[in-house]
Amino acid sequence: MKKLKLVLSKHAIEQARERGISINEIEETIRCGAKSLQNNKIISVYKHVKVVFKKLNNEYFIITVMIKYKP
Repeated sequence: MKKLKLVLSKHAIEQARERGISINEIEETIRCGAKSLQNNKIISVYKHVKVVFKKLNNEYFIITVMIKYKP
């Protein structure tokens, strides 16, 4: 499977490090997650990860990443 071209914001890099989320988990969440739109951003949720991003041409600009908590 072809790797996605991911561009992470400084904030996303910091959040991924703090939360122990790998680049592979971010890519898997974008590929396989349930998606919704919110204010021109795409939110993808898969397993325990939530990724907020924008798709710009062939790149995925990652705004932030979060751990999805059960209610």
